Amino acid sequence: MKQVLATVLSNSHVRPNIYLLGLQAPEIASEAQPGQFVMVRTGEEHEPLLRRPLAIHRLSPLSHASQVSLLFSVVGRGTDWLARRTAGDTVDVLGPLGHGFDVRADDLLLVAGGMGIAPLVALADGAAAAGARVTLILGAPTRDALYPADLLPSQIKLHLATEDGSAGEKAMATDLLPGLASRADQIFACGPLAMYQAMSSHNSLKGKPVQVSLEARMGCGFGVCLGCAIETRQGMKLVCRDGPVFELEDIVWAAVKGGH
Repeated sequence: MKQVLATVLSNSHVRPNIYLLGLQAPEIASEAQPGQFVMVRTGEEHEPLLRRPLAIHRLSPLSHASQVSLLFSVVGRGTDWLARRTAGDTVDVLGPLGHGFDVRADDLLLVAGGMGIAPLVALADGAAAAGARVTLILGAPTRDALYPADLLPSQIKLHLATEDGSAGEKAMATDLLPGLASRADQIFACGPLAMYQAMSSHNSLKGKPVQVSLEARMGCGFGVCLGCAIETRQGMKLVCRDGPVFELEDIVWAAVKGGH
């Protein structure tokens, strides 16, 4: 874990209210793994007081690991400040933090609900580069809310689902699981709590190894404040320190609140 003043390389408005921030942060990029996150100071000095946890969205190739990309939506004063950063500005970043995805197979299915695409692109990048077959279910309420397909790795097989039918199938992302999960050796997901709850009882996932990335309110990001505790079948765990990636079957979903 490093605390660095990262230089802003780019800050693109990729969808309504959604930004893609590129940072020069070799100390973090050289150690980071898909599924990990960083804590970002989103203001001048110490206002707001608490950092914002953001998933690592993309990493530059390992041969010259120096850049980290973060995908975020503007939801308040802090992220509005972050959205106004321009090339040459600096941002105080702490990371990499948490435990990332554990890839153990060559045929992967990724399921992204809305902003849940944030940690999955780094996973898709790495897996595709290693020769794995990667299928992505990308879901959102409308076409305008979908992550841009031209920013995804060209090697992946993409399936779109929108709630209003404006792109891909008129469906929830989880509605596409029956036709795709059976072909996958390992499944990874990130999205809202309702998506995880639906997946936990989905027949097509029975007996399948499924890892999910959780979002939680965090004060510190490394296990000191105990503010992100969740109940698992192995007892209480901290999303920041023990996660944010967990096995789907380990989470006691009735006790989990919040989500993406």
